[in-house]
Amino acid sequence: MSGRLIRNAYEAVGTMSAVLLSWAAALWLEGAAGLHTDAVVLAVVLTLTLARSLRTAGRRNRLLALALLPPAAAGCAGLGRLLAAHYGPGAALFTAVLALAVWIRRYGRAATTAGTVITLPLVALLVVPGPALPPAARHEQIGWAWSALIGVLAWTSVQLVRPLADRFAPRPAGPGVPAPRRPTRSRPRPSTRMAVQPAVAVAAAFALGRLFHPGHWTWPVLSAYLVTSGNRGRSDVLRKGVRRLAGACAGTLLATAVAAAGITGNPAVAAMFAVLAVALWLRPLDHAFWAAGTTTALTLLLGRFGQDATGLLPVRLSGIALGAALAVAAAWWLLPVRGPGAPGPDSGRACPPSPGHGVAGTLGVPGSRGPSGRRRFTRS
Repeated sequence: MSGRLIRNAYEAVGTMSAVLLSWAAALWLEGAAGLHTDAVVLAVVLTLTLARSLRTAGRRNRLLALALLPPAAAGCAGLGRLLAAHYGPGAALFTAVLALAVWIRRYGRAATTAGTVITLPLVALLVVPGPALPPAARHEQIGWAWSALIGVLAWTSVQLVRPLADRFAPRPAGPGVPAPRRPTRSRPRPSTRMAVQPAVAVAAAFALGRLFHPGHWTWPVLSAYLVTSGNRGRSDVLRKGVRRLAGACAGTLLATAVAAAGITGNPAVAAMFAVLAVALWLRPLDHAFWAAGTTTALTLLLGRFGQDATGLLPVRLSGIALGAALAVAAAWWLLPVRGPGAPGPDSGRACPPSPGHGVAGTLGVPGSRGPSGRRRFTRS
């Protein structure tokens, strides 16, 4: 256990070094170009999610990420404005892009990298309080050109820190040679199931989130996606949902303590990064640690946007619970995926690259291993 904690610490330091570098550059850009805080938040979120996604990537896939991330970030800036102005069409487009990004990963490593990179700005869109801002503040949302530039900034920060991380942290093994696929009798194919489940869960989260949490629909949508990502079977999705909710409850208590301490301004920013660093360190042990850390960090972030973050914590918990419940329902009753060792017509068939290899793995969802942790599954 101690050796694992030391290894996790090295990786957390590398990731946070890239995040702090990106944050400092975005902070300078914000002042020089007259941007707003959402630009800085976008840089931090993209760097945080990209760092682990490219940890074992080869040169070709890293360059592919550079080619795709800026236009994906620019497109998501436009999608954010569409969601703010026309919620229904924006939600439909978001869901379709997300499903496509998961589905194309069946076509090999390059497609897996492309799908992961396309998904990163979608997750950032749910974290950066843009579409959910009050109408009077929406004109201050970051534009597509600056979003593209910040995408380049995030990629550059990760690459600059990469040699340091490779030197001091044991580098995870890269993807092995994929096992040959056996013919399958199950229809639809596993890759299609893994795309349909998050699409349906996210679409339902958009609808019910707007109904029950009109100003904070992003929370159930993000929760629904994260819980369905890296699906390793029904029980795995249920376990992830419970751990995410438990971690959010713990984060609520921590955030309440932070708010009671009266931490604001620059100390609040330092506290936010400190909480993220500890959550990154403990993330591989259990997703609950990461959920607790992100809940606390987002509470501090929302406070900087002028929202009553502490008062919104019960709303956030109910949103997370709603998204997790929708994810579990989709995993259990909509084209279920059989877990390891479960009997089925596709026994022994190698699974396609999981969506958890990218964003979910980066965000610390349990069971969402990187390519080196690829396992075989049976699919119903």
